[in-house]
Amino acid sequence: MPEQAKNPVRIVDYDPNWPVVFSRLAAVIKHQLGQAVQSIEHVGSTSVPGLPAKPIIDLDVVIAEEAELPQVCALLAELGYQHQGNQGIEGREAFKREDETVPWTEPRAEWMTHHLYVCPANSRELARHLAFRDYLRSHPDARAAYGELKQQLAEQYTYDRDGYTEAKTEFISKILQSVLNK
Repeated sequence: MPEQAKNPVRIVDYDPNWPVVFSRLAAVIKHQLGQAVQSIEHVGSTSVPGLPAKPIIDLDVVIAEEAELPQVCALLAELGYQHQGNQGIEGREAFKREDETVPWTEPRAEWMTHHLYVCPANSRELARHLAFRDYLRSHPDARAAYGELKQQLAEQYTYDRDGYTEAKTEFISKILQSVLNK
């Protein structure tokens, strides 16, 4: 079975538990990183109340500068996160979970699927994540339009995650262009 067929694009209604899960994850990560972290931001569709989304929490760990990355990578590895590099996106370092119990805590527990990124505070990618999230939070019409688009695209690209992501690009770019170029 192809990998895409094992992991179809699935959009679900907004779940008010998503911010709770984010808060728990952020608390574990903040405790581990201590002073190395400036903030941890809930980004992506699960961070926008009322927006349908793939049930995956996106976290941006904000550090002061890129020079702190090696220390942060080592500390995150102790929780079971594997550094994956920037995956072609400057200003955003991606991390993969070793298993469903990452971040490792005592006692071990399974965590909701999530994506972890580390971004320097001056990162363009961090600014994009926050601008898009904040725009959707404060513009109900755009949030509704984006939710409808996501649901249509999930049906169209059920077994093509790359196609689904690419098809959202124009919508996202238009909003970011209007917000970031003011």
